[in-house]
Amino acid sequence: MYHTTRFPGLKDVIVTKTECRGDEFHLHVEEERKAHCCPECGTWTRRVHDYRTQKLTHLKMWERRTVLFYRRRRYACPCGKRFAEKTTMVERYQRHTVEWNQALGLRTIQGKNFTDTAKQFHTSPTTAMRRFDDISRGMLRTIEHLPPVIAIDEYKGDTNRGKYQVILADGVTGEPLDILPDRRSQTIKRYLQRKGAKVEVVVMDMSPSFKTAVNQALGSPVIVADRFHFCRYTHWSLDRIRREVQHTFHDYDRKKCKQMRHVFHKPADELSQEQRWHLERYLNLSEKLRKAHELKEHYQAWFQDAKTYGKTNMKRVKEGLYRFYEAVEASEMPAFQQAAKTLRNWQTEILNSFLFGYTNGPVEGLNNQTKVIKRNAFGFRRYDRLRLKVLLHHQCKQTHFQVG
Repeated sequence: MYHTTRFPGLKDVIVTKTECRGDEFHLHVEEERKAHCCPECGTWTRRVHDYRTQKLTHLKMWERRTVLFYRRRRYACPCGKRFAEKTTMVERYQRHTVEWNQALGLRTIQGKNFTDTAKQFHTSPTTAMRRFDDISRGMLRTIEHLPPVIAIDEYKGDTNRGKYQVILADGVTGEPLDILPDRRSQTIKRYLQRKGAKVEVVVMDMSPSFKTAVNQALGSPVIVADRFHFCRYTHWSLDRIRREVQHTFHDYDRKKCKQMRHVFHKPADELSQEQRWHLERYLNLSEKLRKAHELKEHYQAWFQDAKTYGKTNMKRVKEGLYRFYEAVEASEMPAFQQAAKTLRNWQTEILNSFLFGYTNGPVEGLNNQTKVIKRNAFGFRRYDRLRLKVLLHHQCKQTHFQVG
């Protein structure tokens, strides 16, 4: 008895029998008999030589594992050639339907890891990885030329190509563009020389190797230092002095000062009454700590002023930064003097951050998502597979996949 029900993905076949066997749903199907062209001589024939039943794995139906028993015809040509009928349901040498392979490949892109995806499809993780490799290469959009504004940052990937990889993103939209296998200057330099002809502005952290590679590859473009990376130097200096000073406190104050260390870094006008009381208590216990905190507040005041007037009055921003340098020199604190030296070395790039307003914030967000992908997969051994997984995850994040 033939079933008239049309199942998704099986529109061109005839269902002759359905049955449930345990937790599996079995479908017996066959193609409509029609004339086929002989691949040997090109003659059309309808003569059937024999039938062979082929067992195929299909997508789940009603949360049951679905197995197809495909009664496949072999046709006989007058020239003596025997050949199987053509079908769109399964490819040659495959034991899974076309839609099953397609669904598995798409799920490996959006799934957490290959092992969990393989369990959902009742297959092995190796098969899931092969399907991912087959489908991902054709889906990834390749970048021929980098945009005028790019952002560069590194993250720990631990792949066969190196411990650290470098991610490049659009500095305006935050969209990931590509991932480089390692963070060596030569790798970055060669890539930028090949695809960076249109790049005018580069946003980065304060990495000397990045700066050298960018200048050599692009001919001294505008480099913008990320605000987070140069702001933390003054906070590190304050924290270093706090650790030195608190050892002279009473045991209770030493432990409490460590617990309340966040009050030293928080802007004074945002402190609660209790936090202000703790801050004043520990500043009164050490004059050195009070001076260090004043320098930090001086820097924060300059930073807020620079954000306000950076695009309209760069002269005022520079003068404020020079006054901070003078205050640091007068304090005679080595920790802050070292921080000021770093700021002087990167002064042009720091001022560019206020003039152009670009930051590495979107790239840091991409790095966080990359670390989550890596953690869910318990790491990636191969760099090319990690690169495809991360880039396709962001590229297809808002895409709804449908097989067929």
